[in-house]
Amino acid sequence: MDQRVRDVGEEALQGSNSGRLHFGQVVGMLLNAGIESYQIDYRAHRATYYMPYGDTFAIEQPGGDAGIGATFDVGAIKAAILQAQCGEVMYPEFKRLSQAAGCVGYFVWLAGRRVTYFGRDGDIHVERFPD
Repeated sequence: MDQRVRDVGEEALQGSNSGRLHFGQVVGMLLNAGIESYQIDYRAHRATYYMPYGDTFAIEQPGGDAGIGATFDVGAIKAAILQAQCGEVMYPEFKRLSQAAGCVGYFVWLAGRRVTYFGRDGDIHVERFPD
């Protein structure tokens, strides 16, 4: 694994968690580094990055204090996504809102321009990137 790619993943994660970078900036950084997709696992407190030819790397991330809701509330997830897209909340607040809505993690499919959010019972919500 190229250390430069790992450094970009770490910078994107730190920038998100600090509220310094918004989702669009993170997507641009990761695509430019050649990262194909990534997974955020709220329960394991880990971000895993996937390269096109099978290489992966994982970075530990803060878990947050909010806890994860027992029920996957798609309406609340959509509301949190919209607030983030409109710039009303940055990632730390989005993370709290999505966890409270029962989201245990998500996959970001950079090339496919979509995010798959999932709950503890296997419920999912797929959100396409805005145009």
